[in-house]
Amino acid sequence: MCRNIKTLYNFDPPATEDEVQAAALQFVRKLSGFNSPSKANEAAFRLAVEEVAAAARTLLDSLVTNADPRSREVELERARARNAKRFGTGNG
Repeated sequence: MCRNIKTLYNFDPPATEDEVQAAALQFVRKLSGFNSPSKANEAAFRLAVEEVAAAARTLLDSLVTNADPRSREVELERARARNAKRFGTGNG
């Protein structure tokens, strides 16, 4: 799993189109190995990002759950706590 791709499902408010697009871009970058493609591969790269974003949106829109929606603020605090435990506070 690409560490830069964040979970987008079951949040309140739901994932935005920008978040889905950013995740698709990271996924295509990971698969292709290109941070930014050459001119020869640019059209294929952009098409892949568009198609992955569309598939991701279809997936997110069709999933169902009984769980309560997650809070972005709570998840951000949890990530900060994990990072502090893993990397320290940076005051060292």
